[in-house]
Amino acid sequence: MTGRGWRRILAVALGGILCASASLLTPASADEVRASAYRAFWLWAGVTAQPVLRQADELYLLYASVQEDRKGGIHWQPHRAGAPRLPGVDLWLVIRAETLDWTPAVTATLVHGLKRWSAAGNRVVGVQVDFDAGTRALDRYGDFLRRLRTQVPPRYRLGITGLLDWTSHGDLSGLVGVVDEVVIQAYQGRRMVPDYRRYLTSAARLPLPFRVGLVQGGQWQPVEAVESAANFRGYVVFLLNPTTPE
Repeated sequence: MTGRGWRRILAVALGGILCASASLLTPASADEVRASAYRAFWLWAGVTAQPVLRQADELYLLYASVQEDRKGGIHWQPHRAGAPRLPGVDLWLVIRAETLDWTPAVTATLVHGLKRWSAAGNRVVGVQVDFDAGTRALDRYGDFLRRLRTQVPPRYRLGITGLLDWTSHGDLSGLVGVVDEVVIQAYQGRRMVPDYRRYLTSAARLPLPFRVGLVQGGQWQPVEAVESAANFRGYVVFLLNPTTPE
């Protein structure tokens, strides 16, 4: 057989292996996450509001970021200039945290924002902290959240985002009574994490109310262990701007 013939056989074999691997990561029956099938959404800075928001029961709106500069200074970076009125929706103000070393001024600014948005006629139900805490650093994160809970008025719930690894290896028992919900992010960027099913099968063990975060347009198949879990509260879809062809 010629060298060209062997190359063709090898290409076919490799193609078959790749297809088989893909089918293991993404079930054949997985469907695209269509925002119209859900009623809770994240709306991030730079993402255009979509008509589907009219059906939202809950909206997680990126409100501000807490950042640390090179000199160790902590800064509050707002992402919403005003306080628009968003009637008929339970509103969570999301804080993207790059550090847990919040100053009293940062916390005071957050509390002021919660009250200001409520006074504008919004049904502000809570604040969600979006921080990428590694599984091994959950103890320190828990300490931070317990302090924050004492500083945020009791009328507002406290929520957090969580990593998939938490479902298998994280101990969240210390957050019971502190955090009202955790939204486990089963996506990265514009795609679902390929092996999300392997992680989410452990979701039933989570000791506090949880949701699962999906990304608009991602490939998703519901996980029975999630939907049958006593603490499961539904899904939140991260909205995206449509991609434009190159």
